[in-house]
Amino acid sequence: MVRPAEAIMSNTTTTMARHTAVGDTLPPVRRTITRESINAYRQASGDNNPIHYDDEFAASTRFEGVIAHGMLTLALISEMMAQAYGADWLTSGNLRVRFRGAAYPGDTLEATGAVSKCEPEGNGAKITCAVEINNAANGVRIITGTATILAETKERGVTQ
Repeated sequence: MVRPAEAIMSNTTTTMARHTAVGDTLPPVRRTITRESINAYRQASGDNNPIHYDDEFAASTRFEGVIAHGMLTLALISEMMAQAYGADWLTSGNLRVRFRGAAYPGDTLEATGAVSKCEPEGNGAKITCAVEINNAANGVRIITGTATILAETKERGVTQ
C-alpha cells in the first residue's frame, strides 16, 4: 500500500538512525504490473503510446507485446526511498537510472537498494544508494542506478 505524501511529510524524526551505513539494505518494494495499473497510469500521465495498450501494435515491436510505462516501473524505487527516508527523500531525492528492460502485464517487480556511500554534508549526510528493479520471477534487471538524498541529522518538522 502506498502511503500518502502527507503521512510521510508529517514525519518529524531524524533519518540518521537508519539506512546510513555503507552496506545497509533498504526494505524492498514488490508490485505486480497489471493491465489496470498500466491503463490508470496511461490516463493519469496522458502517455497514449500504443505500446502500452494496443496488443496488435505492441506485438509488432521489438518488445513483442504490451509493456508498462518506464515511469510506472521507476515509481517503485521512489516508493522504496520514501519508505526508507521519508521527508528527506521527498525534499532532496535525486535519481540517476538506466532502463535495461521492459515490464509486462503479469510481471512481479521488486525494487531493492543498499547504501553505497555516506558522506557528511551540511547539517547531515549525503547518502547514495545503489538501486535496481528486477523481475522477481526470473531475476531480469529492469532498471539500475543510484538514488541520492541529503539526510538531516536533527529532528525537524515540515511546515506547510
